[in-house]
Order: sequence, then structure tokens, then C-alpha cells
Amino acid sequence: MKTIYILWLRQLKRYFRSRSRIIGSLAQPLLFLLSLGFGFGPIFQKAGQGDYLEFLAPGIIGMSIIFTSVFFGIEIIWDRQFGFLKETLVAPVSRFNIMIGRTLGGATVATMQGVIVFLISCLIGFKPVSWPMVLPLILVMILVSLLFTALGTGIASFLDDMHGFQLIMNFLIMPLFFLSGALFPLSGLPPTITVIAKFDPLSYGVDAFRALLINSSHFGLATDLAVLSVVTFIFLALGSYFFSKIQI
Repeated sequence: MKTIYILWLRQLKRYFRSRSRIIGSLAQPLLFLLSLGFGFGPIFQKAGQGDYLEFLAPGIIGMSIIFTSVFFGIEIIWDRQFGFLKETLVAPVSRFNIMIGRTLGGATVATMQGVIVFLISCLIGFKPVSWPMVLPLILVMILVSLLFTALGTGIASFLDDMHGFQLIMNFLIMPLFFLSGALFPLSGLPPTITVIAKFDPLSYGVDAFRALLINSSHFGLATDLAVLSVVTFIFLALGSYFFSKIQI
């Protein structure tokens, strides 16, 4: 447990010491909230779909979490190039504990990003249906953060080039984000897009956020939580396995 705690704390310290990183990671969600929320709001209302900002905010929270979570994998490549990962792996501790500590640290930071984006959304006009639902919302954020941090860790375990990781992550993250229903409703889509969205784990995360914040769900909250739990367990298992096979 001490190994897990130390590596978890390291991730948090690195995050809080980089103010530019904090500001930069919040710029994109804020841009989406302002430009899309107020830009497409009148069109959304004319179509009889209600307040677009209320619909959009849970999707932007999901966007903030997935971008922050997955890109934590790049720190594995960074630590590998500068020797810290080698020093960690040769220590007399379990590689599983190392992976869990790093993953929990990344998931904690991603959850904090999600909470900050939620608060920003509230400042610009978003109102949740029930404030007591914020606590279960944070728990779901943690689950989604663990899922995608484990995914980033697993992919980074195969790579030693930071630029290659960024290209692969952009190729992976953008489809996951845009096909998750974060920006548009999943109902009434072409059959092919509907099928793809059902295999996108972020779809269930965003849907769970909407169920808790605006009492609107496409799949159902129970289905969302069941799928997220199963996929998170699978990704943690795969991430642990691939991390254990890293060669320094």
C-alpha cells in the first residue's frame, strides 16, 4: 500500500506544480462550453430539444476526463526516457502496485478536472436537477477516469516515442469523444453510428452523467454503471498485464 500511495501522491504533486498544465487543460472545455453551448443553444431550442447548455455540460465533463486520463500514459514514456521508470521497476515492489499507484494518481487528477469543469459549467449557467446527485456524479467520474487512465497506461506500455503516443491517442480519443453522444443526442442516428456508439465506453460515461445531472438517459443508469464497471475491470487487468511486460 505504501508503494501505491507514494506513486499516487507523486502524480498529484506533479499536477499541482504545473500551473500552465492546469490552465491549458481547462481551456478546451471552456471553449466548447462557451462556443457550442451559446452558439447552438438557440438552434437546439427551436428544434424543441430544450436548453443545449444543460445537454452539453455532461458531455464536456466527459471530454475533460478522457483527455486528461488517457494522456497520463505519456508520463510512462517520459519516465522511461529519463530513467525514473527503470529505477521504479527494479525496486523490490510489485509491478502491479506500481501500475495501480500511477493509475489511481492519474484517475484522481482526471476526476478533479471533471469537477472543475462541472463548477465552471455552473458558473456560466448550467444547473443540475438535484444537487445531492453531485456526490454519486463524482463516484462515476472516478470510475470513468480509472477506465481511461488504464487504457492510456496499457497503450503507453508498448511505446517509447512520445510523438507516436500523441498521434495514436488523437486517432483514438477523437472518435471516442465525437461518437459518444457528448455533443448530440444518440437517438435517431443512422444504424451504423448507433452500433458504434454502443461499443464506445465513453457513451455510457456521458449518459450516466446526464442521468445524474439532468435526469435524462439513453441507455439507463443501471446499464451505464454495469458496462462501465465491467470495462474498467477489463482495462485495469489488461493495463496491469501490459505494464508488467515492459522492457527497460
